[in-house]
Amino acid sequence: MFALACLDHLLFDGSATVYGVLFLPVCVLTALWVRPGDLVTAPVVVPIAFAFGLPPITDGGGGGFGASLMGLVTALALQAGWLYGGTLAAVLVVTVRRVGLMSRRRAARRRDRTHGVPPGRQAR
Repeated sequence: MFALACLDHLLFDGSATVYGVLFLPVCVLTALWVRPGDLVTAPVVVPIAFAFGLPPITDGGGGGFGASLMGLVTALALQAGWLYGGTLAAVLVVTVRRVGLMSRRRAARRRDRTHGVPPGRQAR
């Protein structure tokens, strides 16, 4: 997100709308690429990535650290819709992946049970 924010700053003069639109596919891709064992982390990581990428597009006003921090907080407040939308998209993708993973495991257990494989062992 930081690289996309820098690109947004160069090409679109730090447009918050462009940054928000770019954030949505990043959320979906993050939820698709995360390992099955780490599915819970995707909805946690995307808001952090959103905040991490904001400094290049926020207006600090050249007033030092305090002004930059206030610009970041203001941008987080004003762009909350994009943040919530992206997080919701990640949650939905992760939920669908988790349900699919659980149903595959359940089907494998059922298949193993019908073939007489003891619990804890896999059929070959």
